[in-house]
Amino acid sequence: MPTPRFFMKDKLNASNRIARQINRSLIFNQIRIKQPISRADLARASGLQRSTVSLIVEELLAESWIVEGSTGQIPRGRKPTFLNLNGQRGVLALDIHPAQTTLAVTDLGGKIIAQDRIILPENPQKVIGAILDGISRMIGAHSDRCFEGIGISLPGRFNPSLRGAVFAPNVEWPIGRLKSKVEQATGLPVVVDNVANACALSEVWFGYSNGMSNLVVVNVSEGIGTGIFANGSLLRGEGGAAGEFGHVQLDPAGLPCGCGSRGCWETVASNRAGMRYYAERTQRAVPSFDALLQLAESGDDAAIEALRTMCRALGRGMHMIASALAPSEIVVVGDITALWAVAYPAMFDEMRRYPLVRVPAVRAAHEGNLARLSSAVALIMNERLP
Repeated sequence: MPTPRFFMKDKLNASNRIARQINRSLIFNQIRIKQPISRADLARASGLQRSTVSLIVEELLAESWIVEGSTGQIPRGRKPTFLNLNGQRGVLALDIHPAQTTLAVTDLGGKIIAQDRIILPENPQKVIGAILDGISRMIGAHSDRCFEGIGISLPGRFNPSLRGAVFAPNVEWPIGRLKSKVEQATGLPVVVDNVANACALSEVWFGYSNGMSNLVVVNVSEGIGTGIFANGSLLRGEGGAAGEFGHVQLDPAGLPCGCGSRGCWETVASNRAGMRYYAERTQRAVPSFDALLQLAESGDDAAIEALRTMCRALGRGMHMIASALAPSEIVVVGDITALWAVAYPAMFDEMRRYPLVRVPAVRAAHEGNLARLSSAVALIMNERLP
């Protein structure tokens, strides 16, 4: 189904059918951010008329998205009743990587209640079974909670209309079958999308970015993916394949890429590239990107310079994005944001080395390295709440 348009910041209002969805999302997010909150304070915070707020609140109460809580104390007049999210409802979020998966139980606002990580089997035919087992254990451990659905962010392009993966060059197991298998095993609604698309939606849905702005999310992990939010909706392109800047060739004589080409952006700017730069400098390999980050945090000069080299390459790709799309902001998702003081200057300075018609703001995702999990929650809430 088409992604709804969201304009959820501050005091925006409208009068058509889409506006009703916008206002519901706005009210829900104000409650999420400021709970407990009274109806009167909700009207002031949202900028909506009190009658509109009351109508939406009654709908959300009737549908059990929110609950009434304690009563406030005021000198005179009717005592306000405070509103909260319904703590008994939740979402199961999955953050899929080629070799591991993180599962989390969250509340409706994206707050993580429990979390687990699964190292995926080397046998491709056993991967989906391992994920299903992890889901079953997590749901069983939280049987007191009513799950709205399962949101899955994955490293590849997923076409919702075809219900399958269309491009996932870094994944060697049948990721295109994951959605249907999870639906069959759990009976719950399952929403799947590319992680960069999901993170772009999350930034807007949870109100971290103005829904009227154009933004690009750059997800930096084993590869590089981009999600584009423009003119009020996600840009998916034909067949859901839009946003594969990570596979734009920067160096025809460069290293082989998982997509079959050479010298793609992700070969010089992904987590794998950062690890390679460190090994080239020290003649020592690091076991993981987390280990590289820890070395840099401890002051290891070779690790810091490896990350700067990686981030300068990220900046060159961001220049390409800024030139092609002119977004108002570029939001970076991934473990690299944990060292933002190192990453940001290298990325931004490199991006500005060459002329740009418009220089976008560059920032880390609001949720930091948990942004991928929060994005899975946004996928479900975007489908279920309106």
